[in-house]
Amino acid sequence: MSVKIVVTDYIEDNLDWEAEELAKEEGVVFEAYQLKFAPVEELVEKIRDADVILVNMVEMTAEVISKLEKCKLILRHGVGYNNIDIAAATARGIRVGYVPDYCANEVAEQAMALILACWRKIFPGRKLLEDCSAAGKWNFEPIYPIHSLRGKTVGIVGCGRIGSLVLRKLAGFEVNVLVCDPYLPPERWQQLGTTHTPLETVLRESDVVTLHVPLNDETRRFIGEPQLRQMKPTAYLINTARAGVLDTEALCRALREKWIAGAGIDVYDKEPPDPDLELFRLENATLSPHLGWYSEEAGWSIREKIMEDFRRFLAGQPPRFLINPEADQVGGGKE
Repeated sequence: MSVKIVVTDYIEDNLDWEAEELAKEEGVVFEAYQLKFAPVEELVEKIRDADVILVNMVEMTAEVISKLEKCKLILRHGVGYNNIDIAAATARGIRVGYVPDYCANEVAEQAMALILACWRKIFPGRKLLEDCSAAGKWNFEPIYPIHSLRGKTVGIVGCGRIGSLVLRKLAGFEVNVLVCDPYLPPERWQQLGTTHTPLETVLRESDVVTLHVPLNDETRRFIGEPQLRQMKPTAYLINTARAGVLDTEALCRALREKWIAGAGIDVYDKEPPDPDLELFRLENATLSPHLGWYSEEAGWSIREKIMEDFRRFLAGQPPRFLINPEADQVGGGKE
């Protein structure tokens, strides 16, 4: 009996390696498409009879999932899974897996890069350099003041895989660190060598606040105007998590009216953002093009981890990270 694995969309140059690996498995049919912008009808036509579906950015809505004839597993190529209707999949007995462990270090590095770029005013410094070059003399007044990061307070909101790596990387900067994560067990706090600090305290006392929480009903827009107004006017906010955890409109107002000194942002409500994005016009917004996930090493890591999940499926096992174990109770999640 054959097993059909279909990729709805992908960011790699090609999936030749995946095709070669799956060709080693008896009875596997592998198909890969670029259906990110395809009409729903075309999407459904390509995936209707798949046993396993690998999704990057395609929206797996309840409507799409309802048309699947024999799917037993949907895998999300990435850390988040907001583009998959988990409830609809669960109701059909379809397991949903994802890959939360492939780029934690890269995102932590991106957060550190944005912290330092904001704090040391790297991008305004480039403009100042060009202005001084044109004038033929130094004038540092436009960029003053710059303070040492040593001795300042950095707040980490969310201390899971990525937040804990940021905590570790900050160790050499001689900063005070406040960590907000009400869900960590006592033994994990002991391992981290710190304790939980309420969000209000982190916002009020930190010179830099970096967000590392997943996007869910609890965290959606949980940083808005009230929270931004609690921060110091000299503080910076860093977001490499999900755009949806931050009220972008409130952030823009905070940057315009100088409630905070600036922000470092790697994620956006729409990606890529529209050219008229207000953040583009704000000099105190340090922006990067949602590259926190990327490194050559991470790119191969996720491919290898997804291949492992494919092989686990063929062996009748759940994916490494199963989102909805209750799908098995419906009867369609197991081989």
